[in-house]
Amino acid sequence: MADLLRKPTGTRGKVHDITPESAGWGYVGFTLYRLEPGDVAKGATGDREVILVLVEGKATVQAAGQNWGEMGDRMDVFEKTPPHCLYVPNGQDWHAVATTPCTLAICSAPGKGNHPAQRLGPDGITLTPRGKDTNTRYVNNIAMEMRDVADSLLVTEVYTPAGHWSSYPSHRHDEDDFPNMTYLEETYYMRLKPGQGFGIQRVYTEDGSLDETMTVKNHDVTLVPKGHHPCGAPYGYEMYYLNVMAGPLRRWRFKNDPDHDWIAKRDA
Repeated sequence: MADLLRKPTGTRGKVHDITPESAGWGYVGFTLYRLEPGDVAKGATGDREVILVLVEGKATVQAAGQNWGEMGDRMDVFEKTPPHCLYVPNGQDWHAVATTPCTLAICSAPGKGNHPAQRLGPDGITLTPRGKDTNTRYVNNIAMEMRDVADSLLVTEVYTPAGHWSSYPSHRHDEDDFPNMTYLEETYYMRLKPGQGFGIQRVYTEDGSLDETMTVKNHDVTLVPKGHHPCGAPYGYEMYYLNVMAGPLRRWRFKNDPDHDWIAKRDA
């Protein structure tokens, strides 16, 4: 199985380039650029759809034969304002030029040509609380299934306060058994505040065939090919992550770990 913890390859330019081939799976791709003013990022979607997420900073964007102008107004991801995002279907090109220091995420999955290029944020995205007590976190739903804006991609941002848990109670979505569960591969792009902090993510199966606990730091990416995948932010450090999910069906259906399902039932 491929390594589940991916470190950035540098501090400028393309610092992550995760493809289905390099991840050892079939659907999700994730690329991250860290740009300075004037730096260029570009690509062709081919047989895949992409969602460009301006994680922080600003860039002028052209895509699918249109000029989308300057996008982005969140200069620090921990401002928690809704992100500027752009959906680009398969068979198109995109081109971005940073106008400020800029972190640009490219989320990708197989495309079918059923949706046009369109802005997905900041309009239509509202920071929403989820969970309770020290399981509380705050979500920006960019392209979850309630928004019919993509063929395969499910994309969301999550802010986890210091000392809290997230993606918890432990749950999995690794079987193609709709409506009980959907098979969805997943990536987490991690940020910490202050930036020298760390978080914890565990990825494990109930039979113990996979059980890996990772220390995640700023700009790391983790892969979830199967199994449960909770994460936690230690006291003093707030955690952000950008989730990308995709599989054969654009639906998010999961099952909690039976050992910990009592927590979800108690909090319902």
